[in-house]
Amino acid sequence: MKKPGLLRRAWNSLSGTGAGQGARASFPMTLPGNWMGGMGGMFAYDGADMMGNESSEWNPWLRSPDAEINLDRDRMVARARDLFRNDGWARGSINRITDNVVGAQFRLVAKPDYRALKGRYGKEFDAVWFREFRQAAEAEWRMWSENPLLFCDAAQKLTVTQLFRLAFMHQMKDGEALGVLRWLPERIEQGADYATALQLIHPDRLSNPYQQMDTHTMRGGVEIDDNGAHIAYHIRQAHQFDYFDAVESMIWDRIPRFTPWGRSIVVHSYDFDDAGQHRGLSVFIPILNRFRMLGRYDQAELQQALVQTIFATFVQSPYDPEDVRSGMEDGELTEYQNLREGWHKDNPLTIGGVRVPVMPPGEEVKTVASTRPNSGFDAFQSAFLRNFAAAIGTSAEQLSMDYSKTNYSSSRSSMLEMWKTMNRRRGDFAVSFANPVYCSVLEEMFDQKRLPLPNNAPDFLEARTAYSRCHWIGPGRGWVDPVSERQGAVLGLDAGFGTLERECAEQGLDYEEVLDQRSAERQMMKERGLPFPQWAMGAPVNQTTQTPDPQ
Repeated sequence: MKKPGLLRRAWNSLSGTGAGQGARASFPMTLPGNWMGGMGGMFAYDGADMMGNESSEWNPWLRSPDAEINLDRDRMVARARDLFRNDGWARGSINRITDNVVGAQFRLVAKPDYRALKGRYGKEFDAVWFREFRQAAEAEWRMWSENPLLFCDAAQKLTVTQLFRLAFMHQMKDGEALGVLRWLPERIEQGADYATALQLIHPDRLSNPYQQMDTHTMRGGVEIDDNGAHIAYHIRQAHQFDYFDAVESMIWDRIPRFTPWGRSIVVHSYDFDDAGQHRGLSVFIPILNRFRMLGRYDQAELQQALVQTIFATFVQSPYDPEDVRSGMEDGELTEYQNLREGWHKDNPLTIGGVRVPVMPPGEEVKTVASTRPNSGFDAFQSAFLRNFAAAIGTSAEQLSMDYSKTNYSSSRSSMLEMWKTMNRRRGDFAVSFANPVYCSVLEEMFDQKRLPLPNNAPDFLEARTAYSRCHWIGPGRGWVDPVSERQGAVLGLDAGFGTLERECAEQGLDYEEVLDQRSAERQMMKERGLPFPQWAMGAPVNQTTQTPDPQ
């Protein structure tokens, strides 16, 4: 049999019968076991093996991030979105992640860098100014973000927290969040405090004009410079499948990322997996096919269980099915069967008063033994869900909402690992989406002179970084064991390992509001002559007394 080209050259090389050689070199006749099948000796790493049974058909292309994503982006997003719409596990996983990252609140905590300002512009920028600026900036932010007429939303539908939650949900299921900061001064005449409004844009509308292929400066609708920086976005005026806006769907607007003086116009957030990446991917992409197959398996098990329920009892007969059906439903039997039926009707057989049914010759009544769901179904499904949870960055218990097989230690460990990922996602989303929105609104606060500033304070554009420094408080982490974990937090505070601000932030609280409320409650207890409980004393447990504060 003629050897393949690669094997033949290897054989000739080992045997010494290459070009210009007439003598056969001496070598052992016994070759390594995997030489003929896998050519393992030719590759230093098994991962490079091109001939092995496990890898011979595994030949992925080496492509750039944009080529990997943009060519097939619409198909992948459509499949991920179909999972979100129709699969309970998929929808639940996105909801759980979103509830942990943004949730019902995404509170601004203004943190102007007063030390940097003090070093550059004078000692007037001290801790007192920091506290006054913070309180004023957060109050003005609330006036904009929580206005009952929803002027913060260009569509006047959602609050800022709701906008952020929807944007983050798009980032999880579609791969990216996209928004445009609109300038709508006419709303001030309608009662708005600020002209800035956030408009969320569906990521599908971001694309190359007229569906052109990517170029050196255009990647999936994102216009970039030679450094790879985003400088503009090309956005359709309507979604490509909006038949009622067919004309608008074929018109693209070029929207710069920044104004000439650096104010954000477009905010674009997505997770980076590679350098040189300009569009995002859904968290479902690595597990898309498996997630779909598990959904079909669930459906097949349910269908089998339903069939066994419907056909729990049946009649096995040697006769024609139509005759049996007519005999059982209409009584239209042959003359012989009529005679038999009449005889049994007139002479019923009973045992102990219970009638004994008599079937025609060859017929018998049988029942279907229930074998669904399969005995291994639960373990099989749990293994898949653990795989999915690991891929999307959550815990298997949280994804399945089943904590019946966990104890305190495992639940605590799982929550801590999951919380790291949630904190990272919250920080990334804040930097790429929430912070630019706050910075733009803060610029308008400066323009309207609604913030406390020293006489020699620089303008906003000169010290934008220091003025706009902030972080965000999301939903609280919660406790697995409230007693022991709270005791641990108190010990950490007493030992100086933590701060009240950090402990409150982990539970979704603002420490200044907590202190103000505690002060108000102590004052109300004092006015009513009530003894202070232990929690109101503000002293370590071993020093707490029941004596009211004399002041």
